[in-house]
Amino acid sequence: MSVSSSDNGLRRMPGRVSRRTFMAGTAAASFSIVKPGSVRGTQANSRIRLGLIGCGMRGKWISNLFAKHGGYEIVTVADYFQDRVDYMGAKFDIPADRLHTGLSGYKRLLDQRPDAVAIESPPFFHPEQATAAIDAGVHVNLAKPIAVDVPGCLKVQQAGSRATASNLCFLVDFQTRANALYREAVQRVRQGDIGEIGLGEACFNGSDVWNSWNAVAQFVREKPGDPEARLKAWGMDNALSGSILVEQTIHSIDVATWILDAAPVAAEGSGSRRHYQEGDIWDTFAVICHFPDKVDLLLSAKQWGAGYSDIGCRVYGTQGTIDTHYGGNVSIRGSKPFAGGPTGDLYTLGTSANIALFHENITNRRFENPTVVPSVRSNLSAILSREAAHKRRTVTWDEMIRANEQLESDIVRHLKA
Repeated sequence: MSVSSSDNGLRRMPGRVSRRTFMAGTAAASFSIVKPGSVRGTQANSRIRLGLIGCGMRGKWISNLFAKHGGYEIVTVADYFQDRVDYMGAKFDIPADRLHTGLSGYKRLLDQRPDAVAIESPPFFHPEQATAAIDAGVHVNLAKPIAVDVPGCLKVQQAGSRATASNLCFLVDFQTRANALYREAVQRVRQGDIGEIGLGEACFNGSDVWNSWNAVAQFVREKPGDPEARLKAWGMDNALSGSILVEQTIHSIDVATWILDAAPVAAEGSGSRRHYQEGDIWDTFAVICHFPDKVDLLLSAKQWGAGYSDIGCRVYGTQGTIDTHYGGNVSIRGSKPFAGGPTGDLYTLGTSANIALFHENITNRRFENPTVVPSVRSNLSAILSREAAHKRRTVTWDEMIRANEQLESDIVRHLKA
């Protein structure tokens, strides 16, 4: 089934930012100069008072990692659903007046002035919630993806710049970037160990993610059309999740743009719905991303079927190949090999490392926020891939930025009514 822009709840927003202008702006954003100033959660008070926005499956999971670190105290939480905040309140002994529900619950959370927030809500809400937190003077730890559309990405980019200017920390939680093997391998590519790059591959090929993770599809099956049921099954909704390319395949896309140190100039692709019955996301994508210097990236994603699965990125050069696998091995083969090794439980280890880094950045007053710019780049690259597939034609980066299309959610509209 082909899905056009109108089928996906898109609205065009005004915007005239070319790829060259955008990339220059992101580069400038990563070298902001910080003026001295006061900030809550400093070395003198290293136990950071944390607010958790989003108490679903990942929110509950990551709360354990923040607690295990020892440098955080979870003092307030927000989620649309009452049972979720009640669970967190009992778990961390949080008073009832610090448990907030509804779509605007995060605003009441921010009114209580935590030192920092961890944002684990569906990606559709990330730009609004992260921006509000920075405007409230609160440090931000943001789950990937940062947004589901171009306006959201640009909003997060602006929030990141304001965070640096305001002596606030803003960290985007990509686990691969926190891993020493990934960092070493990419650095070796930077110094020329694989020679001139000519081709890349990236994938997120897995089984039935959203049906297998706590059977989220049952909410929609039991209450078809019910907006609260659809919110619980947000991963199956294109506007709330951004699609499997933006919500999950972004892990591999982020590694590819990291290795290539560039964003694609254009993409062309296709895809389909082969398995999912609920929601409106596609579960199969095949995209070619065209990068500068005539370098192409072959991108595939699926969420169905048994057998082979991988979250990987492989980039070929004249002198070698960098080969990376999320939760698997990272290595370089060629004239200057890097044996690398297994990354282990990268999901937990990488998240824990970022939690520790977030604490260090706050307490040591490091406000450069270097994760924001590459996160905007990879997120926009994922959106470009999705739009090229949905439109079944070539879409250029500049076209995407000019169109500035915004995803709108009928689910959110109904819940606000």
